[in-house]
Amino acid sequence: KSKTLVILMGLLEIERITKELIKFGRSKNEPVAVIRWGSRSCQQTVVGTLCDISGKVKDLGPPAIIVVGEVVRLREKLNWFESRPLFGKKIVVTRARSQASELKEQLEDYGAQAIEFPTIGIAPLPSYEKLNGAIKRIRDYDWIIFTSQNGVDYFFRQMFKEKKDSRELRGIKIAAIGPRTTERLREFGLVADFQPEEYVAEAIVSGLKKEGVAGKKILIPRALVAREDLVLDLRESGAEVDLVPCYQTLKEEGGKEEIEKLLENKEIDLITFTSSSTVSNFCSSFDQALLKEVRAAVIGPITQKTALRAGLKVEIVAKEYTIPGLVESIVKNYGSLPNLSKEYHCS
Repeated sequence: KSKTLVILMGLLEIERITKELIKFGRSKNEPVAVIRWGSRSCQQTVVGTLCDISGKVKDLGPPAIIVVGEVVRLREKLNWFESRPLFGKKIVVTRARSQASELKEQLEDYGAQAIEFPTIGIAPLPSYEKLNGAIKRIRDYDWIIFTSQNGVDYFFRQMFKEKKDSRELRGIKIAAIGPRTTERLREFGLVADFQPEEYVAEAIVSGLKKEGVAGKKILIPRALVAREDLVLDLRESGAEVDLVPCYQTLKEEGGKEEIEKLLENKEIDLITFTSSSTVSNFCSSFDQALLKEVRAAVIGPITQKTALRAGLKVEIVAKEYTIPGLVESIVKNYGSLPNLSKEYHCS
């Protein structure tokens, strides 16, 4: 019985190779597979026999490997890689570089070619005078509201610099928007007293009203530039609110040429947005004519509104306003949502 052959770097010589194999005894009907860009999201596979494969791959360029033997007949049965729901899709990730890996890796697990184009960067502030003042008066507050895991990180970074830790927050109630913010708080030894079911600032207000915020003093450590709705609504409810910046978001420009070329060639299937600032920075980086056909997937209704105002076609809105929720909505948009741990072994 003929053994399986795997031939590397042989695509340009495939006609000669197949003829020689037949000449030296291999059956002309023996199955052959040519795999281009193997294990990448752009993988291409062409199947034939020794007598016809060279004609089938004449327009296929390197790099590719050639597999000869009966094992090729198992391709349809074992073809988990190309069967993933996002296989072959080019999806742009606009999240901050320091946080893009989670979204990128999850999209790639489902077969997508995830292209990083960070439109924002997370950076410390030039001065922490205001936050330091709030930390010194921390015992004056009834509530602290954390709106993101970035806010948690930078708040505690400054707490530690001031020789303080979580013990300073005893007796103060904590509210958090989103499960990732809650998880990050746990890493600092804190359990959120309130987390709204809907992961938006507006849901915090309705929840805290039930707790009775009138006359309460509330600290909100957050980005330097952010929506004012939460602060205004709390103040209207009678709360005394200190809005204290603890980090800033900056626009990033790197990789623009690659994305511009992909947009011009209409090669991008989807662009993901995880905040309003990613939408604004992305749209300001390109000519509006290039964005007419852009299909967007957004993490929630606030980001959706920003994208629609910018003229983007929002086709996917995450039902759960988290990265896993966004990925799940994208996968469901393209088909069924499989169980990765059972069906795919790519991570």
